Amino acid sequence: MQTLIPINVPVGDRTYRIKITPDDEEQVRKTIKLINEKILEYKTEFAGKDMQDYISMVVLWYATQLQSGNSSALSNDSEETLSKMEEQLNKILGH
Repeated sequence: MQTLIPINVPVGDRTYRIKITPDDEEQVRKTIKLINEKILEYKTEFAGKDMQDYISMVVLWYATQLQSGNSSALSNDSEETLSKMEEQLNKILGH
């Protein structure tokens, strides 16, 4: 089993500390960058909402991309990385 390393990942206005394999770090950081860029895009387009609204919009966008099979927006690596991040966040948040 590969050793996990802790990293801080900023999503919106919060930072989460997760543990990942060193091999996944680059992909996780790219995915976080994509998520935060989409949040910024929605903040610009829909001013006056709160951060939870923007994050929800990004989740909806992401799910729609997956359902439509649009792999140009998200690669398989991104999907796997997001799944791993979700598991880590659920552990942190106690879900």
